[in-house]
Amino acid sequence: MAKVGLIGVGNMGTGMSKNILKAEHELTVYDVRTEPLKMLSQLGAHAAASPKEVGEAADAVFIMVLNVDQVKEVLLTENGLLAGLKPGATVICTATIGRAEVIEVSELITANGFNIIDSPVSGGAPGAAAGTLTMMVAAKKDVFEASMPVLEAVGRDIYHVGEEIGMGQTVKSALAVLTGVTYAGIFEALTLAVKAGVKPETLREVVSTSVVGNFLFKDTTENILERNFKGQSNIGTMYKDLSLAKSMANDCGVPLFAASAAFELFQAGKAVNPDEDNWTIIKILESIAGIEIRKTE
Repeated sequence: MAKVGLIGVGNMGTGMSKNILKAEHELTVYDVRTEPLKMLSQLGAHAAASPKEVGEAADAVFIMVLNVDQVKEVLLTENGLLAGLKPGATVICTATIGRAEVIEVSELITANGFNIIDSPVSGGAPGAAAGTLTMMVAAKKDVFEASMPVLEAVGRDIYHVGEEIGMGQTVKSALAVLTGVTYAGIFEALTLAVKAGVKPETLREVVSTSVVGNFLFKDTTENILERNFKGQSNIGTMYKDLSLAKSMANDCGVPLFAASAAFELFQAGKAVNPDEDNWTIIKILESIAGIEIRKTE
């Protein structure tokens, strides 16, 4: 049994917390909202009053917040995590914050004598709830190996992508590029087919057994056909991930032609329906084409 902390109990952090408890680790959690803390307390977690209190109770602490500003706030305030951590403790940054940003954060953490793991994740809220997240771990090998029991509580496919901090965020940005472009292709394919008279169920069935019939296609089209636009994968997260990928590409001098077009779609979707999931973008294309894509059977 490890002493684990988790800061940021949103859709992702809640699922991760439940799986840490299922793995029978001792868990201390913190969030600015009290509702999820009360719920996790009932399941056996200790609700901390500050990030500092989490650090005092845990040897390994997950940070699962939205962006680098929130990570810094968690770490550096008077009652921040760094003020409470014990020597040799490990901070596991599972937030997607960008390569340059995690390097900056790493310097703050290691300068105080603590370990850091740069490990953004993929799988969304369903993966967090199921404990099947894909983890892109950058850390010193000994830190990675020592942390495996804790990582295995929340992830299924755990990859050590390098010892250099920033490599985790780099892999996540590359993944975001592919994911964003794939989403754009799904939206356009559905709109084209339905506008031309094909039933959306027919297209879904055919593509699902083709070379591109992956989970993302099946899940996205199912949600569109059912008109489920809230509660799974808020568009703001994917928009942020693509923004970070574009920033890294700019630093590296790499053109992102297709990803830039996908980014504009996500920017439009976020502007129109900021509280909905990634596939809310289909509504924009539906409006242009004069159709609505839903189950016909």
